[in-house]
Amino acid sequence: MGSDIEIARQAKMLPISRVAAGLDIPADALFNYGPHIAKLTPDFVDSLQGRPEGKLILVTAISPTPAGEGKTTTTVGLGDGLNRIGKRAAICLREPSLGPCFGMKGGAAGGGYAQVVPMETINLHFTGDFHAISTAHNLLSALIDNHIHWGNELGIDSRRISWKRVMDMNDRALRQITVGMGGVGNGYTREDGFDITVASEVMAIFCLANNLKDLEERLGAIVVAYTRDRQPILARDLNANGAMTTLLRDAFMPNLVQTLENNPAFIHGGPFANIAHGCNSVTATRTALKLADYVVTEAGFGADLGAEKFFDIKCRKAGLAPSAAVIVATVRALKMHGGVDKAQLGEENVEAVTAGCSNLGRHLDNMARFGVPVVVGINRFVKDTKAELDAVVAYCNERGVEAFINAHWSDGGAGIEAMATRVGELADGDQARFRTLYPDDMPLGEKIRTIARDLYGAADVAIDSRVTKKLAQFEADGHGRLPVCMAKTQYSFSTDAGLRGAPEGHIIPIRDVHLSAGAGFVVALCGEMMTMPGLPRTPAANVIRLNDKGEIEGLF
Repeated sequence: MGSDIEIARQAKMLPISRVAAGLDIPADALFNYGPHIAKLTPDFVDSLQGRPEGKLILVTAISPTPAGEGKTTTTVGLGDGLNRIGKRAAICLREPSLGPCFGMKGGAAGGGYAQVVPMETINLHFTGDFHAISTAHNLLSALIDNHIHWGNELGIDSRRISWKRVMDMNDRALRQITVGMGGVGNGYTREDGFDITVASEVMAIFCLANNLKDLEERLGAIVVAYTRDRQPILARDLNANGAMTTLLRDAFMPNLVQTLENNPAFIHGGPFANIAHGCNSVTATRTALKLADYVVTEAGFGADLGAEKFFDIKCRKAGLAPSAAVIVATVRALKMHGGVDKAQLGEENVEAVTAGCSNLGRHLDNMARFGVPVVVGINRFVKDTKAELDAVVAYCNERGVEAFINAHWSDGGAGIEAMATRVGELADGDQARFRTLYPDDMPLGEKIRTIARDLYGAADVAIDSRVTKKLAQFEADGHGRLPVCMAKTQYSFSTDAGLRGAPEGHIIPIRDVHLSAGAGFVVALCGEMMTMPGLPRTPAANVIRLNDKGEIEGLF
């Protein structure tokens, strides 16, 4: 087999109109971006209202490690597998951010023979949605400073501006900056900073809004600052939300592409799950559900982050009820959770696999709290031994959970047929009793504590008086019924990224909380989690280049 990008280049893609026709989408409902990418027009999306919806299937994973898990690969493979056994299925994914593409991952469109294509375009700019989101966000930033410059009629306290700027790239040097330097004509000097675009509240709103009108209303509800007497200033107070919606009009149309097996894939929106809510857009998911009988979607990172936010934020807000779920695991990752260094992963170590299953077990326990039937999908690697694979299957069977050894990376949909068949049966059955982890009327601090105790295995959370006052103010301002979005390292159930497995009894420190009133949740920053990542010592950007043929190299 070649690399992911070599496999993608050999793909025999169909015209996107033919892929769309498989879901009964007419050609005049497509806004084309070349022969293989299209957006669905608003009129067509609106015409689907009132149609019955298909079954929603979530793919999540164990806590990620440098060894790799393959959640996106499994999502693509499962969609192909369902179509292969005669089901009418589509997949829904997030759009890749340029931050990790040029930072650690080098691409995020699946892998092997379970990819979405055209892979290079999807990874690099795609249809420009993230640029539109960045621009809309930064327009609001500019309007805040402009309002202060021209007299500050609203009485904004420049010390209490909570709205930062964004860019879709990892750049730690921009986390804290000073703006307005250089004299009177450049505005008032104040501290500011940048987040990565995928952490923007505009991104969250974009992915949770039901339509353009809802989008505009939510954008208007963003709290950007406070006055000296602590009164909130909203985006609508600056007359910003109309122009922001205009910038997002075309981006809001769902994107349609295809898998290597020419099955439909909706890729739209892309908040990170470690610092945001980690799910693709509601409008893409709902559109897919009205066009397909089965929709396979993913939520970012492990089930403690992506799946929890999928259930407690996206499903709660959109009224979605998933029918089945898959937890992806690999022998390699379980070895690392069992204490094996990455350099020794090629050696058989059944004992470490078994020890690492504690992480898988915690995720299984967590998923049970949401009432959705689950299976385990073991993403097989070439060097996995039979004894190691058998150990994972045996562990799952002892817990009464079915586990499937999948080969979709090497064999596409044919390598995951058995799991696809079982997942289809679960989705069609009546086992699902979906429920959220906590009720709306639970106090915000208790919601944070419930997630930490019930899902992370923590003894408690540490919330200092300053954060407690902010939570009390949020509740006093009428935001107490909102869900919480935990910003926490993806690598551990704790806030220590190096603490693998299933730690218990730790304390989750809550460094700060932010109100995302337009998106409809409160963000809790845990430990040292940053909303603007930095590049690693050796970023993927170092090996991404154009070759002599003008082809992209270095994307995985």
